[in-house]
Amino acid sequence: MRAKTFKGGIHPKEYKELSNQCPITPVFPASKTVTIPVTMGGAPNQPVVGVGEEVSKGQIIANGEGFMNCPVHSSVSGKVKKIQNCLVTANGTAPCIIIEADDAGRETLLPVLDPFECSKEDCLKRIREAGIVGMGGASFPAHVKLNPPADKIIDYVLINAAECEPYLTCDERTMLEQPSKVVDGLAIVIHIVNKNAKGIIVLEDNKEYLLPELEKAITDAGKADSISVCLVKTKYPQGAEKFIVSAATGREIPSAKLPADAGCVISNVGTVCAISDAFRFGMPLIERSLTISGGAVEKPVNIRVPVGTIVSDLMPDVFKLKDSETAEATADSAVKIISGGPMMGFAMVSADFPVAKGTSGVTFLTKKETFLEEESQCISCGSCVGKCAMRLSPALIVRELKAGNIEKAKSFGLMDCIECGCCAFVCPAKVNLIQRIRLGKGIVRQMMAEEKAKAAAKAAAEKAEGGK
Repeated sequence: MRAKTFKGGIHPKEYKELSNQCPITPVFPASKTVTIPVTMGGAPNQPVVGVGEEVSKGQIIANGEGFMNCPVHSSVSGKVKKIQNCLVTANGTAPCIIIEADDAGRETLLPVLDPFECSKEDCLKRIREAGIVGMGGASFPAHVKLNPPADKIIDYVLINAAECEPYLTCDERTMLEQPSKVVDGLAIVIHIVNKNAKGIIVLEDNKEYLLPELEKAITDAGKADSISVCLVKTKYPQGAEKFIVSAATGREIPSAKLPADAGCVISNVGTVCAISDAFRFGMPLIERSLTISGGAVEKPVNIRVPVGTIVSDLMPDVFKLKDSETAEATADSAVKIISGGPMMGFAMVSADFPVAKGTSGVTFLTKKETFLEEESQCISCGSCVGKCAMRLSPALIVRELKAGNIEKAKSFGLMDCIECGCCAFVCPAKVNLIQRIRLGKGIVRQMMAEEKAKAAAKAAAEKAEGGK
């Protein structure tokens, strides 16, 4: 099978060998306490439980009424101890519900439901009730993604099995250990979006050894006519939506559009497994698999934990950092903690943050593995242009942002940047390209919000004037 690919991209050292032989092991936080963010994808939720209240595993503890809201469930049976702002991924703080687990074993699960015997509306309702969001990092509500506008005909349902971020291997292990669940989840998604759509598992060729396992699972499920596996070359950022679609289908997602505009729906490996569990076992999204790795980790692991588990609560029983008992820093000490992988993850101030629905891994890096160098002047070498898979000019975008020329930066493709980090990775001057582009995008979004607010205020004033 010939591996497909895209133009541009980079080949960072993978470090997959640190953890890809480690089975996914279920573990529980040592403190028997979880800190569950009130919102983990979609519109902001509000707590629906109070301090001192006893809750069951699987019980909804936060929710909202809007179309974009996605409920949050308790991942343990226990008592609500606090509701307060806590450190979360991206180094911000957000409202969290802190629950101390008990030994009661109370569960509030959904009824088992055959997805192939119910309507599309009932399937989408089940997915929303289970609180399922994209588990690759974006955390977009699955019930919204799987319900594209009626004029968008879905021809392909793709599973993003590239897992191109260095260090992370939890998706790889999931496909090895539970290929039938991956195929079942994909079949359910096909049933929901378009029964005539083709399902494709898009797999990087560094995981080609999984091909027999996946093809056997497809055959055993009787889906050989509708589901296949597509090998793509191992290259970063192969897992980006635009490149998954172009490599697997030959189609292009138009600028500023979504995969549905190219007739595609894309789900992560963990997401389709969660969808299968929601129907087959009535299980809400209350646990997830993730990789703990990096050069500073003594023995990297793949684990499955309750959502809300504080990462530091897993030390030292589940994993241990090298030189953690040494007073002075050494070459093996952790100098950077990342929620996710090193290319698109978020650097954290500490490991005292909870595993959320979109947490695919936590990476502890040594100084040798990081790029902790001072930024210098751009030398206009063009390295970032040659490696940009989106065919943009990152240096020109940043130059215009520095000058305050927002509209000019937009014309160079500011809002088309997928923030993969390839440009910063190859920049010899170590210019903080991605950070500056993210700030620029934030300015654009703020400007759009202000314009929308002004238009709404003007419309309200005109309406009030007309009513006199």
